[in-house]
Amino acid sequence: MRILIIEDDEEVRSFLRKGLMAEAFAVDMAEDGDTGSYLARTNEYDIIILDNSLPMKSGLQACKEIRKSGKTIPILILSVISDPRQKTEFLNAGADDYLSKPFSFKELLARLRALLRRPRNLVQTLLTVGDLKVDIIKQTVVRGRLNIYLTRKEFSLLEYLIRNKGRILSRGMIMEHVWNVDSDPFSNTIEAHILNLRKKIHGGDRRELIHNIPGRGYTIATKVVERTRARSKVLARQK
Repeated sequence: MRILIIEDDEEVRSFLRKGLMAEAFAVDMAEDGDTGSYLARTNEYDIIILDNSLPMKSGLQACKEIRKSGKTIPILILSVISDPRQKTEFLNAGADDYLSKPFSFKELLARLRALLRRPRNLVQTLLTVGDLKVDIIKQTVVRGRLNIYLTRKEFSLLEYLIRNKGRILSRGMIMEHVWNVDSDPFSNTIEAHILNLRKKIHGGDRRELIHNIPGRGYTIATKVVERTRARSKVLARQK
């Protein structure tokens, strides 16, 4: 999952970035409202953390601008002000939640997970395809009875694939949702991570779930395997 943090306090940004990356989020950051609004409107994010008091453009202005652009990304507001009138103003401007500073990281994470579970994002915390099960909260991966260890980035990549099971995801889509804005789009990092995932998930005699669709991208599904086997049988008969 890819998250944007718009926060001018360097200490808070660093605290959030470290904690969220440990939870397998890809994190982008902006130090002012103008830059943050631009990133939110021109990139694909799964959720935004937006501070109230920002240079260049206030959090309220940025929130309104993001919503005006048509983006429906969940927005969590952070503020030292707990005035109900300000909370109401942000919620009326399109924010989804409001958290007063200081806050605990556990509460912040719980609020983020709650926002991501809302129907508009079709987000679940237990994801399955075939006999592969991914628990987002516990960050565990099980294939049949086998527990599979994944790095944080491998886990994030698998999560994005399985959330979109049956869909073909282009390289660009994967880069946008799993890697941050500073990543090199021309490197082979996606291919390398896909290869590692396939080795871990497809080991032994287990059915293949992650498939490369030449010229289009990648997908995770069981039906693709069935169609591939059917084609293989046809070709074998022809020979």
